[in-house]
Amino acid sequence: MHSSRAGDIVYLDALGTPMIILGSHEASIDLLEKRSSIYSDRHLALMAQITGFGWLFSMMAYGPQWRKTRSAFHQCMNLAAIPRFRPVQELETKKYLLKLLRDPSGFAEHGRHLIGAIIMRVAYGIDVEEEGNHKYVKIAEDAMDVFNVVFQPGRYLVQTIPSLRHIPSWFPGVKFKRDFARWIPIQSILITRYLWSQRGGHAHESIASILLDRVEDKNKDEMDTAKRAAAAAYIAGADTTLSTLSTFLAAMASHPEAQKCAQKELSRVIGSDRLPTLADKEDLPYVMAIVKECMRWRSVVPLAVPHFSIEEDVYMGYRIPKGSIVLSNIWSYSRDERYYPDPEAFRPERFLTEERKLDSTVLNPSHFVFGYGRRICPGRHFAEASLFMILSSVLHVFNIRPPLDKERRPLQLEVKMTNGVVSYPEAFDCIITPRSASTEALIRSSCSD
Repeated sequence: MHSSRAGDIVYLDALGTPMIILGSHEASIDLLEKRSSIYSDRHLALMAQITGFGWLFSMMAYGPQWRKTRSAFHQCMNLAAIPRFRPVQELETKKYLLKLLRDPSGFAEHGRHLIGAIIMRVAYGIDVEEEGNHKYVKIAEDAMDVFNVVFQPGRYLVQTIPSLRHIPSWFPGVKFKRDFARWIPIQSILITRYLWSQRGGHAHESIASILLDRVEDKNKDEMDTAKRAAAAAYIAGADTTLSTLSTFLAAMASHPEAQKCAQKELSRVIGSDRLPTLADKEDLPYVMAIVKECMRWRSVVPLAVPHFSIEEDVYMGYRIPKGSIVLSNIWSYSRDERYYPDPEAFRPERFLTEERKLDSTVLNPSHFVFGYGRRICPGRHFAEASLFMILSSVLHVFNIRPPLDKERRPLQLEVKMTNGVVSYPEAFDCIITPRSASTEALIRSSCSD
C-alpha cells in the first residue's frame, strides 16, 4: 500500500493480521484522534490478560472498565490536580542533587531511585527512604522491565496468533508461557493488599488516599478501580521521565555550548541563592527548549503502543480492514525535516524564535511522545513537570562533562538506545561536578531546610 504522501501509511500482513504503520504525525492525528471512536481499542489487551497486566488501563480493551479506571487516574493527574504533588517533586529533586554531589559516579542509580521515589510517594504516599520501603522501588522497576519486554511488538508469536495461548507450556516453541509464569508474580505485587495497606495516606496525600476517600461503603468495584489506577502510576510516568533524564545527561556532556546557554539563563533568572521551581518555567525558555529537544533527539517510544481498529475504514483512498493493528512510527516523527531540519543534531534553538522565546509553530515532541487520542498518556502533565523540575535543577548547580581518556582528553559520547516498548540510552559515563563552591553550599542547605 502506498499513498501520495510517501510513508504516511504502510500496510503489512502480520501472519494474516493486517498491520498499518502511520509514518507521519498528521496521519496519527487524522486516525487516532479525529477518528478515535474507531481506533481506541488495544491489540495487546489479550497479552495483558495472559501476563497478569490486565489491571493496567493503558493495555485494557476499550470499554467501560477502561473508561472507569482511566477516569479515576485522570482525577488525580489532570493539569489542575497535579500542583498538589509539587512539594514531592521538589523534595525528591533536592535529595537527588545531594546524592549526585556525594556520589556523582552513581548518577544512573540515583536517577532510577529518584523517579521511583517520586512515583511511590505520589501513588501510595510511601517514603522510600523510610526503613523497609526501599524494596518497593525495586518491585516497580522489575514490573517496568517486564512491561518493556512483554509488549514489544513482534516479541512473541502469540501476539499475532492468539490461539497459541492454549498450547501447554512444555510444548516446544512456547517459551512465552514459561516466561509469563515467572513474570506474573513480579508485577502482581504492585496491586497486592499489603502494598495497598502501606499507602501512607494518613501522612502524605497520594493517588491511593485521594481515591480511597471517595470510595463509599467499601464498594469492591470502586476499590478495585482505585487500586488499578494507583498501581498504574509507575508504568504511566516512570519510563518517559527516566529515559529522558538519561538522554539529558548524555546530551549535556556532549554539547557544552547548550549547557552553558541554559546555565547563563538560569543564573540570570534564578540567581545564586535558590533552586528553580515550577513557577519559573515560563521565564526559562532555553531550559524548556532543552527539555523538548531531549524528548525529540532520542525517542523514548520508537513505536507507540499499538492501537486496534474496531471497524473498517477508508483513509486517503485506501481501505483499512476491521481488526487492523495500527502503529505510530514515533521515531520517524522525531526525524521529520519539515519540523526539525538536521534532525540528528542536538539543537535546542530549533524550539526558539529569534527573540529567544518558545516557538509555538514548531511541533512539540510531547504531542507525539505521549500518544494520541483517547489513549494519550493521562500522566503526561505530571511527567513534563517532573522533567522540568529535575533538569533545570541539575543545570543550575552542576557542570556535566564527558569522560576522559588516558591522556585526560574528553571522549566523544555516542548515545545509542536500547530496544523495547520504551527505549533508554545504553550505559555511558560522564563527569558531574558542582558549578562552584556556592552551588555546592546551595545543594546542602536546600536539603537541610
